[in-house]
Order: sequence, then C-alpha cells, then structure tokens
Amino acid sequence: MVDRYPDIPGAKGLDGTSQDAAEAMRPRAFHLRRLTLNTLARLGEATVLEAVAAAGVSRESLQPRFSELRAMGLVEPTGARRLNPSGKAAAVLRLTGKGRAAL
Repeated sequence: MVDRYPDIPGAKGLDGTSQDAAEAMRPRAFHLRRLTLNTLARLGEATVLEAVAAAGVSRESLQPRFSELRAMGLVEPTGARRLNPSGKAAAVLRLTGKGRAAL
C-alpha cells in the first residue's frame, strides 16, 4: 500500500491499533484540518495546546492535524516557543501564505 500521508491520517507501529485509529479518523480529518486552519487564523499564532483550547476539541483529534498541515506546507513554526501547562516548551505555529490561501 502506498503511503498517502499527509492527505490521509498517518499511522505508526505494526500492531494494527495505530492503523485502525488512522482509518477511523479518516472521515473527520478534512473537517478537523479546516477547524485547525480557522482556529489558527483567528488566533494569529498559537501552540498546539492553545489552539486545542480555543477550538474546544480534544488534543488527540487536533494535534495530528497540525502535523499533517505542516507536512502540506499550510502551517509553519514562528521560531518562538511558549510554555505549556506541563511546563514544557512548545513551538508557536502560524499559517503560511499557502495556508491563508487555503481558507
């Protein structure tokens, strides 16, 4: 099977659970990517957890969409980092010109 990531949700590992989760997410991925882009457009820039809080969805639903959007060239890091509630530094992200055009 040809890997079509980031166009479809990706999977890791060989035990099948990751593949099952990616397949289950597939019908919602487009909507969640659009939500991610709209949330980031509204915020201007944000860490993944900041965007998750603003969007009102689970981290597990949105965080992989950021990875997909980065791979598609629609989202990029600003170079800044901010602390998450855990105290760990997280990359601050923003839309690229291509990301703004996609909206």
